[in-house]
Amino acid sequence: MGAEGLRALLGSVRYEVLPAKATEDKVLAHVPRDVVVTVTASPVKGLEPTLDLAGRLAGHGYRVVPHVPARLLRDDVHLKDVVDRLREAGVDDVFVPAGDADPPAGVYDGALPVLRRLGELGDPFARVGITGYPESHPLIHDDLTVQAMWDKRAHATYIVSNLCFDPRVLADWVVRIRGRGVALPLHLGVAGPVQRAKLLSMATKIGVGESTRFLTRHPAWFLRFAAPGGYAPERLLDRTARQLTVPAAGVAGLHLFTFNQIAETERWRRALLDRLNR
Repeated sequence: MGAEGLRALLGSVRYEVLPAKATEDKVLAHVPRDVVVTVTASPVKGLEPTLDLAGRLAGHGYRVVPHVPARLLRDDVHLKDVVDRLREAGVDDVFVPAGDADPPAGVYDGALPVLRRLGELGDPFARVGITGYPESHPLIHDDLTVQAMWDKRAHATYIVSNLCFDPRVLADWVVRIRGRGVALPLHLGVAGPVQRAKLLSMATKIGVGESTRFLTRHPAWFLRFAAPGGYAPERLLDRTARQLTVPAAGVAGLHLFTFNQIAETERWRRALLDRLNR
C-alpha cells in the first residue's frame, strides 16, 4: 500500500473495546482523544455496562460509539430511555447491529425496526452505523446480508465491516456491495496486532457462556493468529491496497478490533505511522 493511502487510513481509526473492569483506565492511558472509541455490548451482560462505559468515556472527552444491538432492547420505551441517556451524555453516534441474543430480550429481532424507530424519534443521532459481512455470517445467507444493507441504507450513515482475514474475499465483497448500489462510507474492520495467547485469555475472562460462543463461532480466527509468522494487520492492508484505496471503494477509515489489547494496538499504529513518515 502506498504510504499516503495507509497514513490516511491510520489517521482515521476507530478502536473497538469491550466494557470490562479495566477498559476505562486502559483507554485513558493509551488512546488519544482524536481516536474514536466504540464500545461493544454483550448478550450475557446486557446493555448497562456498555451505556455506563460510553457515558464515562464521553465525559473524558472521547468521541464514543456505543453498540446498541436490537435484540437487547425490550421495547420502544427501553429504546427511548437508551436514546435519552446517550444524548444526555453527549453521544451523537451509535452502532446498531441485530445482535446475538437468543431469544431476543423483547420485540426487536433485527436492526431495521430499530433504525426505523430512531427515525420516528426524530433521528436523535448525527451518525448511525450498521454491520457489513465480508465473510459469511454463521446464521444468515450472504445474499441476505447484502440485501439487508440495501434495506437499511436510508436509515444509516456508514457501514462497519466485520472481521475478514482473506484479502481476496474482502476486496471482492467491497466491489459487490458497491455494484449493488450500497454507497454508504465503509469503516474497514481489521483485527489489531493480537497475540493468540492473549486473545484466548481475553475470551476466557469474558465469561463461560460468552467465551464458548466466541470460540465456537470464530474458530478460524485462532488458526489465523497461530499461523506461521503470526498475524500482522499491515499485511492484510498491503494485500488489499489497490482495491480499497480507490475512491470507488468508499473506505473512510479503519475499525480496529482491539480485543482490549488497547496499549498494543496504539503502539502498533504509532510505530507504523512513524515508519511511514520517515
